[in-house]
Formats: sequence, C-alpha cells, structure tokens
Amino acid sequence: MTDEGAASAPDRGSDVRDIDILVIGEINPDIVVADADPVPVFGEVERVVGSIVMTVGSSSAIFACGAARLGLRVAFVGVVGDDAFGRFMLDAMAERGVDVTACTVDPTRPTGATVILSSGRDRAILTALGTIGALDVDRVPDALLARSRHLHLSCFYLQETSRARLPGFFAAARARGLSTSFDTNWDPTERWAGGVLDLLRTSDVFLPNEAEATRIAGVADPEAAAHLLSTGAAGGRADGGPIVVVKRGASGALACRGDDAAVRVPAMPVGPIDTTGAGDSFNAGFLRAWLNGGDIPESLEFAAACGALSTRRYGGVDGQPTFAEATAAVEAWRSIRGRSP
Repeated sequence: MTDEGAASAPDRGSDVRDIDILVIGEINPDIVVADADPVPVFGEVERVVGSIVMTVGSSSAIFACGAARLGLRVAFVGVVGDDAFGRFMLDAMAERGVDVTACTVDPTRPTGATVILSSGRDRAILTALGTIGALDVDRVPDALLARSRHLHLSCFYLQETSRARLPGFFAAARARGLSTSFDTNWDPTERWAGGVLDLLRTSDVFLPNEAEATRIAGVADPEAAAHLLSTGAAGGRADGGPIVVVKRGASGALACRGDDAAVRVPAMPVGPIDTTGAGDSFNAGFLRAWLNGGDIPESLEFAAACGALSTRRYGGVDGQPTFAEATAAVEAWRSIRGRSP
C-alpha cells in the first residue's frame, strides 16, 4: 500500500473535511499490572509483580491514538471527570496528536478507570465506570461533523447515555457524507442485543472480535457470523451492506461484505509482551488503509500488522506503529509468506 498522505485520501463530499476520523466514546486510563503471574492473593498477602504503570486506556482513546500515530487527523468527543485521571488522559491523548478540544469535563462524577492484570498471554480486567457511559451524542459539535470524513465509535455496550440514539446519529452522519464504523467490545450484561443490528444498518465497517461476533449473530462459526451480520444489515443498500471484520487473535482475522466470499489473513508472527489494545490498533490500521482507498484484503493485512506490532510494549499505545513501520512490517511479512502486494 502506498502512502499518498491522509489529506489526499478520497474526499466524501466537502472541501473542508480536514478531520479524517471523528471518534466518539469513552475515555479512561488503564492501570496495567504486568507479571508472569499477576493474580492477587486475598488475606492481606502482598506480592511483588514485574511492573505497574498507568497509560492511555479505553478502546476509543487507544483507537484514536493509533489512528493519529498512523498519520490520520483525529478529533475526539468524550467526557472525563475533573480529576487526575481525566487530566492525565486528555494530556496524553493531545500529546499523541488527538484533538481533544471538544471533550467535556464533568465535575459531578469521576473519570472511569480500568485495572488490567496482564501475564502477556492473557488478561483480567476490572473497570469502574465513572464517566465512561456519559457521552451525549446530541452534544457532538455540528461543526466537527461538518469537518469530518469518517465517524468511529468503540464500546457500544458501555454507552449508557446515548446507546439508543446511536443508530439515528450514525444515519444522520452518513446522510451528511461521512462513512461510519464501530466496535462493540464486550457486553458486560452478556445479553448481546441492545440495538447492535440497528447500528450496523447505518455503518460501513463493523469490527468485533470472534467472541463478540459469534454471540451477537448467535452462531458458533466466525465466518458464518460475519456473513449473517453483513447480509442482515444490508437492507437493500447499494453497497451490499457493511464490511464485517472479525478479529481472531492468534488465528488471524477475516472480513466479508454481504454474500461475497470471506477474505482471511493469518496472524502476523510476533512475540507479544502485552496484548492490551491490540484490537483497537487493528481497527485503526484497517480504517487507515480503507480510508486511503485500500480494498478489503489490503486493509485486513495492514490491520493485522498494526495489531501485532502494538503488542511490543506494555499498555495499549506505546507499541503502536507509525505508517512507515507498519508498511515495512507488511512488506517483510509478505516476503516471508511469498505473497505479492
């Protein structure tokens, strides 16, 4: 894939669309406890672990940082509390090139936070919601929508304030010329309903992982789930329906649109240190390629590289690749696999 620059990617209807991706969603830090065995022992037992760090957390914020790292112009709308966690997040996102000027500070509630116990092979996650579900889509500045080419949302199930209004919000954005995408992340209630299909009908790209896709679709096979979700949301759309991309971890990823044959890519070989945020970096990679005119196979391959490279460091953002790093990794990976561009 060639880099023609984010500014030269296909325009979707306006000469003033100087924001490539407008991200709406939750903002919270991750406190990552990293050790070969990070499991605590109750009974007031103190254990020594390898490291404890606070870093940029939340699916939406990690995605936004990954997209900015790949050279896209990113703006964010979300809510934090008037506290140290909120200030840390807004400063860290801004330092990574994300425009956070439209974010809101709510003095009445704390910023959400997540504690991640990471062994490098698996994770356990504890989250205090705080402001995580406080986003109100009715307060997204109209001027930002007018300047944006694409709209992305993560953590659909945690958007308590706006979840019921998100399909209408996405539909209005598409009517204004924006393309749209979302990732549900895990449903804490494990009901796996709540309007996902309604939002999917107004989306161009859906980016669940295998566990999420199969539960939402109600089938065990990830490829069957992708086809069911895409065809079920097509609704006579001229484009054949949304692209459904299923992340499968060590088994790679697949994507399809409507009844078209699924495209598959293996996982790029990497020695992971921490898989926190790898799916969000994958999402950023897919949209970076797709928004620059890449087809599904190219976008899927680039996404897999971005997700794999992000696991080189602890936390979700410090290992995220630049466009040049991801492109070089894809080229080397193709050489190993004997695949032509």
